[in-house]
Amino acid sequence: MGSRVSVRHGERAAARFLISGRVQGVGFRWFVARRASELGVTGWARNLPSGQVEVVAAGDAGAIGQMEASLRAGPTLARVESVEKSEIPHQIVEPKSFEIR
Repeated sequence: MGSRVSVRHGERAAARFLISGRVQGVGFRWFVARRASELGVTGWARNLPSGQVEVVAAGDAGAIGQMEASLRAGPTLARVESVEKSEIPHQIVEPKSFEIR
């Protein structure tokens, strides 16, 4: 399926994800917030005018990988068509928790 990236446990990472498909009005942001809490990930999720959901997440590199897998699956009512990922410096993600914006 996808390529596996080897990361050391405890290594910090951050990424911005743009999720397309039927992802607004289906509980997607709440799903992301619950998953982030389980993984110890900070950041935010927000709806964009384009119909996409933007997720910015920072945490342990392994947790970010698990978050990406969860975003690709989505909640039951969602239909994820694509997930675009951009690596970002983890220092720019300011929230100490995960927010829904």
